[in-house]
Amino acid sequence: MANKKGKGKGPGSNVIAQNKKARFEYHIDETFEAGLVLSGWEVKSLRAGKAQLTDTYILVKNGEAWLLGSHIMPLNTASTHEVADPIRTRKLLLHKKEIAKIFSRTQDKGHTCVPLKLYWKGNRVKCELALVTGKKLHDKRATEKDRDWQRQKGRVMREQNRA
Repeated sequence: MANKKGKGKGPGSNVIAQNKKARFEYHIDETFEAGLVLSGWEVKSLRAGKAQLTDTYILVKNGEAWLLGSHIMPLNTASTHEVADPIRTRKLLLHKKEIAKIFSRTQDKGHTCVPLKLYWKGNRVKCELALVTGKKLHDKRATEKDRDWQRQKGRVMREQNRA
């Protein structure tokens, strides 16, 4: 089965890094697409797929959105005259209305904003953000149960098709 554009992390995919934990930990209410302000060495590292989004979150400060905690590993071939900080705070490019919406929603109790994935859109790096609310333990169990059922159903269907 071939990868569709934007799905998965195989060759030809435009996804750089995903935050799979976020989909398990939170209910996703609304998503946004944001640009990312990067330096040259970071873009090279992203092309090599050296990025992680675990324990990353969005902070709105002074009318600007920032990506905190993302880890972009510098390559060995990165420039020697520039100090590469892998976990520096990176600016997100959003419209003022989107920033205002994110800020107002994150002020509510139980709401936060997390990145879901980094991906290529043309030659630009984009970040998919989501306004989320935390899941309770029973919600997580239901998600896991449903995932197991889908996997089991897929196995049964494959066995049926082989026979």
